Amino acid sequence: MEDNKQDVAASVKKTNKKFMIILTALVLVGGIYGVIKYNHSLHNVDTDDAQLSANISPVIPRIQGFVAEVRVKDNQLVKKGDTLVILDSREMYNKVLQLQAALENAKSALLVSQSNSTAAIASAQSSFANVQTADASIDAAKVNVWRANQDFDRYANLIKDHSITQQQYDEALAAKQRAERQLKVFQEQKNAASSQANAVRAQSVATGQQRSVANATIKQREADLANAELNLSYTVILAQVDGKVSTVNLQPGQTVQAGQQLFSLVVDEPVWVIANFKETQLAKVKEGDKATITVDAFSGHQFEGAVQSLAPATGSHFALLPPDNASGNFVKVVQRIPVKIVFEPKTDTLLKLLKPGMNAVVEVHFN
Repeated sequence: MEDNKQDVAASVKKTNKKFMIILTALVLVGGIYGVIKYNHSLHNVDTDDAQLSANISPVIPRIQGFVAEVRVKDNQLVKKGDTLVILDSREMYNKVLQLQAALENAKSALLVSQSNSTAAIASAQSSFANVQTADASIDAAKVNVWRANQDFDRYANLIKDHSITQQQYDEALAAKQRAERQLKVFQEQKNAASSQANAVRAQSVATGQQRSVANATIKQREADLANAELNLSYTVILAQVDGKVSTVNLQPGQTVQAGQQLFSLVVDEPVWVIANFKETQLAKVKEGDKATITVDAFSGHQFEGAVQSLAPATGSHFALLPPDNASGNFVKVVQRIPVKIVFEPKTDTLLKLLKPGMNAVVEVHFN
């Protein structure tokens, strides 16, 4: 009996000794791991809230129209300038022809107005010449009137003394009256010539204004034609960048609206990472810090990168409906700030396989 008690006590003592050894080992391992993680946290921050991103160019028509031809397929590689979609251009082409005819008509109207202006100038010069001729005739008629008056006065004195005959007196009176009537006729002709010259001058001014209107009409028609030709060019939708086509949900005969996104082009450029760090992690992070990136699709491979920039505000601040802490009950939530991290420009074949939207884990190293 005593031997059994001694065996049990020895067994318990041995078990307690093993337990203490294991507990001590666990405490030591946990302590070492804690110290390592603490020292690591002093120089590194990490997050799994990160995704790959890239430039995506939307394919958008600038005019409304019917799809005549779709020249690309899903996931197709295209180069800048390649034709993607062709819209029905018949209506736009007819509009161009119509505006070309309108432009020719406006140019013809300008030629007509120029001819009218030339004729008006010639007519004005002729009218001014007539006025000058009338002035000269009036001057000559005034001389004739003066001479006829002088002759009549002498004959009037001579008739009183019966030094001349009555016939001579009558001839002098008739000459005086003819000279006065001729002067009056020339004055009336001058008045008519002056009125005609004023009318021609007004017509010349109006013709000049018609030329200005015709020139303005030509400029307007040229602008309309240029706009129509531009719209005609928009019926051919070209690739603006090198890239890969997304899903193309477009068929011939379909109507598209101006500004409607048809599909997208993922630009053929290196992708980058948008890592959303907690605001409490960014006290020491700065531009240029090195980073290690692990993409879920290639979990066994680490990519090297660097911090390029930090967002100017938190992600929630740019949300469609940003939080308003002044309304309702306030619950403090740790905010996240997007950080852009670019891959180091090293030869890495896996970089070409990375796609926008892939998940990643990012660790930033700082001093």
